[in-house]
Amino acid sequence: MPPHSDAGPVAGPPDGGWGWVVVFGAFISIGFAYAFPKGIAIFYKEIQDFFGTSYSEIAWVSSIMLATTYGAGPISSILVNRYGSRPVVILGGLLCGIGMVSAAFCTSIVQLYICVGFITGLGLALNLQPSVIIIGRYFLKRRPIANGLAMAGSPVMLCTLAPLNQFLFDNYGWRGSFLILGAILLHCCVAGALFRPISADKVSVKTQSIEEGKEVLKEEVTKDAIEMNSPTNIHMETKTEEEEERDCCEKVNKYLDFSLFKHRGFLIYLIGNVLMFLGFFAPIVFLAPYAKHIGIDEYSAAFLLSILAIVDMVARPTTGIIANSKWVRPRIQYFFSFSIAFNGTCHLLCPLASGYTGLVIYSVFFGLAFGMVCAMLFETLMDLVGASRFTSAVGLVTIAECCTILLGPPIGGTLIDTFGDYKYMFIKCGAVMVLAGTFLFIMNYYNYRMLAKEEKKRKAKEEDTKPQMAQMKFKPVLLSGQGITSTLLMLALAVKSHQIF
Repeated sequence: MPPHSDAGPVAGPPDGGWGWVVVFGAFISIGFAYAFPKGIAIFYKEIQDFFGTSYSEIAWVSSIMLATTYGAGPISSILVNRYGSRPVVILGGLLCGIGMVSAAFCTSIVQLYICVGFITGLGLALNLQPSVIIIGRYFLKRRPIANGLAMAGSPVMLCTLAPLNQFLFDNYGWRGSFLILGAILLHCCVAGALFRPISADKVSVKTQSIEEGKEVLKEEVTKDAIEMNSPTNIHMETKTEEEEERDCCEKVNKYLDFSLFKHRGFLIYLIGNVLMFLGFFAPIVFLAPYAKHIGIDEYSAAFLLSILAIVDMVARPTTGIIANSKWVRPRIQYFFSFSIAFNGTCHLLCPLASGYTGLVIYSVFFGLAFGMVCAMLFETLMDLVGASRFTSAVGLVTIAECCTILLGPPIGGTLIDTFGDYKYMFIKCGAVMVLAGTFLFIMNYYNYRMLAKEEKKRKAKEEDTKPQMAQMKFKPVLLSGQGITSTLLMLALAVKSHQIF
């Protein structure tokens, strides 16, 4: 079965039309993928009491879910390249529903690890990447706006799931809630059904016919010249060499392009993002506990997350619009670097907030910085590697990021346990993110300089080859007598075949 049309080259992104429906579907899929692991934590206390487990044991449910969601990135990329985004997202929705419904009947914490952590996490992974990839198929000029709108699904879903989970918990308990959540996650299948592949059949047929006609003409005109001026076995030798070069690595590269590790911009992005995720999620996890630690009541502490989510909701599409402007788009990597450093600066200043007002201000700026980073997280990667290699790039990046995503919160928790104060956790996260933003800014400056030099050399080389190409045009006139005779014979046959006289 050949690769699906959604994974192959198309006539060109329509930048609108049905693409906005696709953005709505991606809004749902991405929202569940990012918000569900956070929203499900409301059930952990009752599950912990029911099974008699420790906090660390119940925390593994989220850890396994996040690890599977990010670690299954390459699997998702391979499936998208093979079958397209629509069937992969539908499969992911089914897995999410099956995982949560099965979790409602679990009798041990290990079974929850499998059902909620692995099966549901795999389903979320199959929702996340295809949703991001399909937006790249439908949009080019308006891609930053489309990505910003789709990424806004995360804070919207978080604001919705938090009170919904509390309502379900109060009325149905954790088992009944898991059954209902399993049914809700099946809506990812509906979102996936909206991911209609871009049909390029008419354009492809027309282009193929033109290309075939050109190839036939070229073959007829150059057949004799190839026989006279080239060895007869060159084509066969070249073909044999190419077949020998095909090995297992090339077959794997058909789905995961490991040559990206030779791409300078991709390596810069990968290193910077792996470092950034050491401090990216921990402040969200510990924001409410920190507020309680300094004497703020539980409801006010929980409201800080709502403030963060609301600001994040506005920041993502706004950032997409700014990133799409003619002033920012050509140097979007700098804007992304600034967003990461700005995020880290907020964390460094958080320990200065001694009261609730200070934490509200911190939550507003944190939500703004968090939304800016999330809105450009995939856009900057596509800007570096291009749409054709984006599928493989996302798969490789997410599996590298999952390690630091898992390590970040535990390291922060260790600092809190060691020093008995939350401020060291915020300082650690802030310092790491400022370092990551500074690294990306400096290395992207270097990358832009190198790209400019390479482009300048390429243009100079093209100008040097123009005189040589002009001389080659007159080369057939200086053929030997045999060449002139062959040329005249070909012209005579052409005249006779077309019956000009």
